[in-house]
Amino acid sequence: MSVLVVYESMYGNTHLVADAVARGLGEAGVPAEVLSIRDAWGRPLADDDVLVVGAPTHGHGLSRENSREQAVHDADRHHLRVDESAEGPGVREWLASLPAGTGRAAAFDTRVKGPRLLTGQASRKIADALEEHGHRLLTGPESFLVTLSNELAPGEADRARQWGAALAAAL
Repeated sequence: MSVLVVYESMYGNTHLVADAVARGLGEAGVPAEVLSIRDAWGRPLADDDVLVVGAPTHGHGLSRENSREQAVHDADRHHLRVDESAEGPGVREWLASLPAGTGRAAAFDTRVKGPRLLTGQASRKIADALEEHGHRLLTGPESFLVTLSNELAPGEADRARQWGAALAAAL
Protein backbone atom coordinates (compact mmCIF):
# COMPACT_ATOMS: atom_id res chain seq x y z
CA MET A 1 0.00 0.00 0.00
CA SER A 2 1.24 3.45 -0.94
CA VAL A 3 -0.25 6.73 0.19
CA LEU A 4 -0.14 9.27 -2.62
CA VAL A 5 -0.91 12.93 -1.99
CA VAL A 6 -1.73 14.30 -5.44
CA TYR A 7 -2.18 18.04 -5.86
CA GLU A 8 -2.83 20.75 -8.42
CA SER A 9 -1.75 24.24 -7.37
CA MET A 10 -1.84 27.61 -9.08
CA TYR A 11 0.06 29.87 -6.69
CA GLY A 12 1.57 27.32 -4.32
CA ASN A 13 -1.09 27.20 -1.60
CA THR A 14 -2.50 23.78 -2.46
CA HIS A 15 1.09 22.55 -2.79
CA LEU A 16 1.83 23.79 0.75
CA VAL A 17 -1.28 22.02 2.03
CA ALA A 18 -0.30 18.78 0.26
CA ASP A 19 3.15 18.91 1.86
CA ALA A 20 1.60 19.55 5.29
CA VAL A 21 -0.87 16.68 4.89
CA ALA A 22 2.00 14.33 3.96
CA ARG A 23 3.99 15.59 6.95
CA GLY A 24 1.04 14.79 9.24
CA LEU A 25 0.68 11.33 7.74
CA GLY A 26 4.41 10.71 8.18
CA GLU A 27 4.45 11.96 11.77
CA ALA A 28 1.67 9.45 12.48
CA GLY A 29 3.77 6.63 11.04
CA VAL A 30 2.28 6.51 7.54
CA PRO A 31 4.81 7.55 4.87
CA ALA A 32 3.28 9.43 1.96
CA GLU A 33 4.55 10.45 -1.45
CA VAL A 34 3.61 13.93 -2.66
CA LEU A 35 3.00 14.19 -6.41
CA SER A 36 2.14 17.25 -8.44
CA ILE A 37 -0.64 16.56 -10.91
CA ARG A 38 1.99 16.70 -13.65
CA ASP A 39 3.90 13.84 -11.99
CA ALA A 40 0.74 11.85 -11.24
CA TRP A 41 -0.07 11.41 -14.94
CA GLY A 42 1.08 7.99 -16.04
CA ARG A 43 1.94 6.88 -12.50
CA PRO A 44 0.64 3.32 -12.15
CA LEU A 45 -1.76 2.86 -9.25
CA ALA A 46 -2.19 -0.30 -7.21
CA ASP A 47 -5.63 -1.38 -6.00
CA ASP A 48 -4.62 -0.79 -2.39
CA ASP A 49 -3.11 2.68 -2.93
CA VAL A 50 -4.59 5.43 -0.80
CA LEU A 51 -5.23 8.59 -2.82
CA VAL A 52 -5.34 11.97 -1.09
CA VAL A 53 -6.22 14.45 -3.82
CA GLY A 54 -6.33 18.24 -3.62
CA ALA A 55 -6.89 21.21 -5.90
CA PRO A 56 -7.73 24.90 -5.73
CA THR A 57 -11.36 25.93 -6.06
CA HIS A 58 -12.03 27.70 -9.37
CA GLY A 59 -15.51 28.86 -10.33
CA HIS A 60 -17.17 26.84 -7.56
CA GLY A 61 -15.39 23.62 -8.51
CA LEU A 62 -12.33 22.18 -10.17
CA SER A 63 -10.20 24.18 -12.55
CA ARG A 64 -10.61 23.88 -16.29
CA GLU A 65 -8.05 24.55 -18.99
CA ASN A 66 -9.27 28.14 -19.44
CA SER A 67 -9.29 28.91 -15.69
CA ARG A 68 -5.73 27.57 -15.34
CA GLU A 69 -4.61 29.72 -18.27
CA GLN A 70 -6.31 32.73 -16.69
CA ALA A 71 -4.62 32.03 -13.34
CA VAL A 72 -1.20 31.96 -15.02
CA HIS A 73 -2.01 35.21 -16.82
CA ASP A 74 -3.24 36.84 -13.58
CA ALA A 75 -0.04 35.84 -11.78
CA ASP A 76 1.97 38.27 -13.89
CA ARG A 77 -0.41 41.10 -13.17
CA HIS A 78 -0.47 40.44 -9.41
CA HIS A 79 3.21 39.45 -9.04
CA LEU A 80 2.39 35.92 -7.89
CA ARG A 81 4.61 32.88 -8.28
CA VAL A 82 3.06 30.21 -10.48
CA ASP A 83 3.36 26.66 -9.14
CA GLU A 84 4.90 23.97 -11.36
CA SER A 85 1.54 22.15 -11.52
CA ALA A 86 -0.40 25.18 -12.79
CA GLU A 87 0.06 24.50 -16.48
CA GLY A 88 -1.19 21.49 -18.38
CA PRO A 89 -3.99 19.10 -17.50
CA GLY A 90 -5.34 19.35 -13.97
CA VAL A 91 -7.01 17.22 -11.34
CA ARG A 92 -10.35 17.31 -13.20
CA GLU A 93 -8.79 15.62 -16.24
CA TRP A 94 -6.68 13.23 -14.15
CA LEU A 95 -9.72 12.05 -12.19
CA ALA A 96 -11.63 11.48 -15.43
CA SER A 97 -8.79 9.24 -16.63
CA LEU A 98 -8.57 7.11 -13.46
CA PRO A 99 -9.33 3.44 -13.89
CA ALA A 100 -11.87 1.87 -11.57
CA GLY A 101 -10.30 1.27 -8.18
CA THR A 102 -11.07 -0.18 -4.80
CA GLY A 103 -8.68 1.81 -2.64
CA ARG A 104 -9.33 4.37 0.03
CA ALA A 105 -9.21 8.09 -0.60
CA ALA A 106 -9.63 11.60 0.76
CA ALA A 107 -10.20 14.97 -0.90
CA PHE A 108 -9.14 18.51 -0.03
CA ASP A 109 -9.14 21.93 -1.62
CA THR A 110 -8.03 25.47 -1.08
CA ARG A 111 -10.55 28.28 -1.32
CA VAL A 112 -11.16 31.76 -0.01
CA LYS A 113 -12.98 32.14 3.29
CA GLY A 114 -16.71 32.48 2.95
CA PRO A 115 -19.89 30.44 2.74
CA ARG A 116 -19.45 27.41 0.47
CA LEU A 117 -22.55 28.54 -1.39
CA LEU A 118 -20.57 31.59 -2.55
CA THR A 119 -17.05 30.18 -2.83
CA GLY A 120 -17.68 26.65 -4.01
CA GLN A 121 -15.67 23.68 -2.81
CA ALA A 122 -13.51 21.74 -5.26
CA SER A 123 -13.00 18.94 -2.75
CA ARG A 124 -16.66 17.92 -3.09
CA LYS A 125 -16.13 17.40 -6.84
CA ILE A 126 -12.93 15.47 -6.14
CA ALA A 127 -14.66 13.27 -3.56
CA ASP A 128 -17.56 12.56 -5.92
CA ALA A 129 -15.18 11.58 -8.73
CA LEU A 130 -13.13 9.33 -6.45
CA GLU A 131 -16.29 7.56 -5.26
CA GLU A 132 -17.56 7.23 -8.83
CA HIS A 133 -14.31 5.39 -9.62
CA GLY A 134 -14.84 2.97 -6.72
CA HIS A 135 -12.69 4.52 -4.01
CA ARG A 136 -13.98 4.60 -0.42
CA LEU A 137 -13.61 7.96 1.32
CA LEU A 138 -11.83 7.95 4.67
CA THR A 139 -13.50 11.23 5.64
CA GLY A 140 -15.56 14.01 4.14
CA PRO A 141 -14.07 16.65 1.82
CA GLU A 142 -11.91 19.26 3.58
CA SER A 143 -11.22 22.89 2.68
CA PHE A 144 -8.17 24.93 3.64
CA LEU A 145 -8.46 28.68 3.41
CA VAL A 146 -6.45 31.25 1.51
CA THR A 147 -6.51 35.01 1.92
CA LEU A 148 -7.71 37.45 -0.69
CA SER A 149 -4.04 38.18 -1.43
CA ASN A 150 -3.57 34.49 -2.41
CA GLU A 151 -1.64 33.34 0.64
CA LEU A 152 -2.43 30.37 2.82
CA ALA A 153 -4.38 31.72 5.81
CA PRO A 154 -2.63 31.68 9.20
CA GLY A 155 -2.87 28.32 10.93
CA GLU A 156 -4.02 26.41 7.84
CA ALA A 157 -0.71 24.59 7.27
CA ASP A 158 -0.84 23.28 10.83
CA ARG A 159 -4.50 22.33 10.41
CA ALA A 160 -3.54 20.43 7.23
CA ARG A 161 -0.80 18.59 9.14
CA GLN A 162 -3.35 17.61 11.80
CA TRP A 163 -5.78 16.49 9.11
CA GLY A 164 -3.03 14.29 7.65
CA ALA A 165 -2.49 12.71 11.07
CA ALA A 166 -6.24 12.09 11.35
CA LEU A 167 -6.19 10.40 7.93
CA ALA A 168 -3.40 8.13 9.16
CA ALA A 169 -5.53 7.15 12.15
CA ALA A 170 -8.43 6.31 9.80
CA LEU A 171 -6.33 3.88 7.71
